[in-house]
Amino acid sequence: VQKWWTIEDFAVTDIFGSGENVAVFGRFTYRSVPLGKAVTSPFSIHAKVRDGMIVYMQFMEDTFATARSFRQHGTWSSKIDPNAPSFDV
Repeated sequence: VQKWWTIEDFAVTDIFGSGENVAVFGRFTYRSVPLGKAVTSPFSIHAKVRDGMIVYMQFMEDTFATARSFRQHGTWSSKIDPNAPSFDV
């Protein structure tokens, strides 16, 4: 991560668990190294812990926002609805 972004903030707002399952929620702010664009995204982590070791981890973030931190110019053509035309962002 540090190769592509400068980490300006990383805050855990909630963490809880049940058995081997742990959930973590928070937000981070990254600034892209090549363009200097900052983006703030919520994140969530689902981890499974066995014998004090993380054996599974899933990290989710707003990837559309983090990708935008590398956008220099131009538009993106997106198609979300299979029954509707694409649109430019």
